[in-house]
Amino acid sequence: MKKKLTILGSTGSIGRQTMDIIQNDLESFEVVALAGWNNIDLLTIQINKFRPKYVVVKDDKVAKELKNRLKNRCNCNILYGEYGLNKISAIKEIETVVVAITGMAALKPTIEAINAKKEICLANKEIVVSAGEVLTVKAKQNGVNLIPIDSEHSGIFQCIQPQYFDNIEKIIITASGGPFYNLKETALENVSVEDALNHPNWKMGSKVSIDSATLMNKGLEVIEAHWLFGITVSKIEILVHPQSYIHALVQYDDGSMITQLSNHDMHIPIHFALYYPRRVKNNFSRINLAQIGQLTFRKIDTKRFPSIDLCYDAIKQGGTAPAVLNAANEVAVNAFLNKSIKFKNIIKIVSTVMSKHKNKNNPDIYDIINIDKETRKLTEKLCDEIK
Repeated sequence: MKKKLTILGSTGSIGRQTMDIIQNDLESFEVVALAGWNNIDLLTIQINKFRPKYVVVKDDKVAKELKNRLKNRCNCNILYGEYGLNKISAIKEIETVVVAITGMAALKPTIEAINAKKEICLANKEIVVSAGEVLTVKAKQNGVNLIPIDSEHSGIFQCIQPQYFDNIEKIIITASGGPFYNLKETALENVSVEDALNHPNWKMGSKVSIDSATLMNKGLEVIEAHWLFGITVSKIEILVHPQSYIHALVQYDDGSMITQLSNHDMHIPIHFALYYPRRVKNNFSRINLAQIGQLTFRKIDTKRFPSIDLCYDAIKQGGTAPAVLNAANEVAVNAFLNKSIKFKNIIKIVSTVMSKHKNKNNPDIYDIINIDKETRKLTEKLCDEIK
């Protein structure tokens, strides 16, 4: 029987790789709904290939353009905006929602999917950081699996043995170090957007690539791991592993350490999530340990990359602090991508915004959405001032 899917963010980096996997096994999957926002060219190709019943785009203008492109060749319902995303996340016939939209736009549709008791394949870091408590509580109440797609949390997910959960001593998330880890601090002053996007191991979207360059992504992954797996922050560590073959390690109190290794290919964790709880054979490249020869590790330098400490501080504060961290970082990263601020100012701005925030404990989803909006306005103002 085919697994019926909604793909949120089908035209993005994770979405495209998800579609690759589905395309290679149409006997196992049926795409019921797609959300592609405003990439009409690619979305048209996907619609013609997968014949979904529902498609969601950014607004009514894009919806009209898409309808003209299709010219009745595909009898699908074209929706738009937040309403459309929420609608296709809770369609009765679907079983699984792949959340590959970046940013807070994914929060409400993910909540809709959880309330509708859909399995979630989750590739969105921001909503877990900002609203992790709300998401995980609702998922538990509804008996919903949150299956992580990113390589590190997929690795943790695979290494945790539920019967030994209480025996976990610590979880280790690995970091490549990004493109600038070995640069002198003075050299970080003048790095370009192009340099920052040039990750040594992975091909990722622009926002994630910049987060990797500041190492913010690793701090955010600590917060994610805390919520997704119910692990106290004091038990989560980060190690620099430049080769990026080991994605996560789980150490147990009997001295055993379980680890997950795979090549630098996001198809692998996506494939695992889509087929879960089964393991299904694929033709992705395998690791050749003899060829690699050596795997190395070192402690992370939080003085040169203070984003890590900001993340630990945010999750220790709890409440709305992680939402502020996430929103400020998104705005600052966007300003850097637009060449409005320098690379080193990204984390300085995030730190300044966090220092101004009055934390609110036990926030609900509306508190988080409001704080997110307020933080973005404040951060945009600071970015303009620092130009």
